[in-house]
Amino acid sequence: MKVNEELNKNKSNYWALTPISFLLRTANIWPEKTAWIHGSKKNNYKQLLSRCKKIASGLRKKGLKKDDTVAVLLPNVPAMIECHFAIMMAGGILNTINTRLDANSIAFILRHGNAKFLFVDPEYNSLVEKSLEEIDHNNRPIIIKCNDDEFIKPKKIINEIDIEEIIKLGDENIPIFWPENEWDSCALNYTSGTTGNPKGVMYHHRGAWLTAISNQMIWSMKKHPIYLWTLPMFHCNGWCFPWTVTALAGTHICLRRVEAKDIYNAINDHNVTHMCGAPIVLSLIINASDKEEKELNNRVNIMTAAAAPPPSILAGIEKKGFEVTHVYGLTEVYGPAVVCEWKEEWNKLDAEAKSEKKSRQGVQYPSLEELSIRDPKTMKPVPKDGKTIGEVMMRGNMIMKGYYKNKDATQKAFDQDWFHTGDLGVMHSDGYIELKDRSKDIIISGGENISSIEIEETLYKNNKILHAAVVAKPDEKWGETPCAFVELRKNSNASEIEIINFCKNHMASYKCPKSVIFREIPKTSTGKIQKFLLRKIAKEI
Repeated sequence: MKVNEELNKNKSNYWALTPISFLLRTANIWPEKTAWIHGSKKNNYKQLLSRCKKIASGLRKKGLKKDDTVAVLLPNVPAMIECHFAIMMAGGILNTINTRLDANSIAFILRHGNAKFLFVDPEYNSLVEKSLEEIDHNNRPIIIKCNDDEFIKPKKIINEIDIEEIIKLGDENIPIFWPENEWDSCALNYTSGTTGNPKGVMYHHRGAWLTAISNQMIWSMKKHPIYLWTLPMFHCNGWCFPWTVTALAGTHICLRRVEAKDIYNAINDHNVTHMCGAPIVLSLIINASDKEEKELNNRVNIMTAAAAPPPSILAGIEKKGFEVTHVYGLTEVYGPAVVCEWKEEWNKLDAEAKSEKKSRQGVQYPSLEELSIRDPKTMKPVPKDGKTIGEVMMRGNMIMKGYYKNKDATQKAFDQDWFHTGDLGVMHSDGYIELKDRSKDIIISGGENISSIEIEETLYKNNKILHAAVVAKPDEKWGETPCAFVELRKNSNASEIEIINFCKNHMASYKCPKSVIFREIPKTSTGKIQKFLLRKIAKEI
């Protein structure tokens, strides 16, 4: 008999991987362990599991069916943690929406994702009402309000019910949904990419489970971490840390607003051990006023992504008592998939050499099988010389299933069995990658991806503008900010503030240019804008 002959999967030797299992295990072993703290309130894991089961059951009784989308518009509050388990337990697909988006973008996501329910924090009621106006009455999601004691209850939204009503309707004794196939979809995350309409990235249970485990491995996280939520949970499902922290029976410290004073207070009040955030969070901590800053009780591990923090930021944050881990990833790969694994011998290097090492994006996560820099035309790996530029490509279980209802974009992304990130970089001799540019001209500002094309399309709505181009301008606080180059039509006049305010009236404020330069825009003989020259100008101004 051959080794694999007559050996079949069965309930005794095979279960589909899913993040649901983390909560079930932790609640069974550490039921009294504090699961989350939000202001003066807290819940243990027994209570968290009970509420999640009831929410799942209540959603099913309200008509949720397998693979229905459940959208969520919440800040980092306990209800957001509950949604990361309850919706999957009901067989639904979790769709966390960026709370910074404008009404038009949210309406698009709700329509495109076919959301059946929408969990809403009262802070965003007005935003939701505007979004619903753009959706046909018959296709509007049922609104589930999630009150927070921090806010006065605003007026009701049409078709609204309370999350506590869902919980009362639910029955925790009804069996939860368990995926038959671990490749079944579990989450839908929208990324703006390089076009106005965002693309829906589909996650599967297997990838979410493996990423959550990998987070623990690459950060050497021990049991019972105290994790502070400064990274938005709507962003790539909080890089899968809602599941990682729960798997380790850790405590989630909820933080509604990311402000220096609240960060320092939370760290010392709860002895925080870990937190994540874009470089903007690091700057916020470093530049805190004397009244806001506190001497830390313990050293805090902080993971940051986006562009590598400037050396001054890295040095400054470490002086404050933080240990930085630099990662890189995309929405399409569950958040971070590459980490700058620090080697002990690098500690002997001088400050400049250390900064050079830390500026590299690094090597693949344990659950990412292959990381490569390749020539997108020949698909051959570039030399490991730290100079030859190619496209960053990946393979493995951390890669998305594909883009929802977008076959063309999916096929393009997976051309020749590699996921094409669209980012350009080099490969060093030790196998560490380093980003050099972005082929799609994405601007990463404060950890948020901003499409230069979307801003340009908005600028062209202004009748005074003849030509427009947007590039990234280096910024000490945000990492990068959008810088607009504008050519006005003949006999037209406009000021910088006028152009910025025009953009604010047509798109989310965080996407708008922070600076406007009026000048002739350099072009090739065929009329193509030479953005590399504009980047140079923006950097020097």
